Amino acid sequence: MKANILDQPEILQVMFHPRTSVRTPLPAGARDIDIDLPDNGTIGCRLFSHDQKAPIIIFFHGNGEIVSDYDTIGPEYQQVGLNFLVTDYRGYGWSSGTPTATNLLEDGRFLFRQLRQYMRDQGYTGPVFVMGRSLGSACAIDVAALHNDEISGLVIDSGFADTLPLARTLGLDPDRLGITEEMGFGNKEKISRVTKPTLILHGAEDQLIPLVQAEKLMAACGARSKELQIIPGADHNSLILVGGPLYFQAIRRFIDKVTGADDWRKRRRARKSINNVGH
Repeated sequence: MKANILDQPEILQVMFHPRTSVRTPLPAGARDIDIDLPDNGTIGCRLFSHDQKAPIIIFFHGNGEIVSDYDTIGPEYQQVGLNFLVTDYRGYGWSSGTPTATNLLEDGRFLFRQLRQYMRDQGYTGPVFVMGRSLGSACAIDVAALHNDEISGLVIDSGFADTLPLARTLGLDPDRLGITEEMGFGNKEKISRVTKPTLILHGAEDQLIPLVQAEKLMAACGARSKELQIIPGADHNSLILVGGPLYFQAIRRFIDKVTGADDWRKRRRARKSINNVGH
């Protein structure tokens, strides 16, 4: 990716919509994690903790969102037995700095390494999944491709395969700006290098990132175990609203399948054990 091309001011103005916010009160079972960047910047993250042995989702949110937007969503992940760790970007929430395309990916890689180490140091032993929504899909796919052997799976919500169609939807003229698809985020090429189980969620009525983008990601994904779930009636920003509890249950079922938590053999052994104790 030629990040300097996407870092043109005209592009950054439409690519990023940072919102600043003071640090909000912590919801129950949550804690803040501030990660110091190599250039002295800081990015704020928030962990919604369920259990130290439970699976961990490291989540990169969408554009225009901030960590505190997930204060009512994080507890939903806790309720289905998952640790949910959401991270901001430079200039978002209480994080310092200014977002750029270059920083987006470089920071995502750094945050993944730092957050994994933090969780290990705090005694969390569950399998690690990477998840990205909308713009955050670029971070999640990039991290998954680079750290394929260190994760258990990838989840994409409303993600994109091609950069140029999204740029045009946002009002940019790639031809005038001299941008080719090869200069974009490269999500389609990168996901081809992801071999860990992958779940893609997308709204059937998404106008910002049409469903065909999810289908392209699905086709390109290098995982043998991959799944595309289409939410009827949902647009780009209403997957959780339309899906309700089923949205979180679908993610939990995917993780259970990956980790073997729903393996019928385990359930069978558990029943046999109970029966043997009864006799």
